[in-house]
Amino acid sequence: MDKQTQTELEAAAFRGLVAHLQKRNDVQNIDIMNLAGFCRNCLAKWYKAAANEQGVELSMDEAKEAIYGMPYDEYKEKYQRKATDEQMEKYSDKSGHAVIEGL
Repeated sequence: MDKQTQTELEAAAFRGLVAHLQKRNDVQNIDIMNLAGFCRNCLAKWYKAAANEQGVELSMDEAKEAIYGMPYDEYKEKYQRKATDEQMEKYSDKSGHAVIEGL
């Protein structure tokens, strides 16, 4: 596979993941984070880091809006619930959390 095709496939897969997460606003970030070690905020940070690497001006708010499909504050108000003590306890183990470089 040539590099351009690979890049296009990766971009399509990323768009599919983002679209899925935008539809599944019933799934809380903390649940995704505790299960997989990354969440919507991590995707926004990777997106911003990629923009930085390419010399593209992109604020963190713009990156989050690209991932959430709306301003982050609006998303939080509409969909984010307070984490339970159990969720926060599990979250506190940072060993499996995503590492985001370039910010």
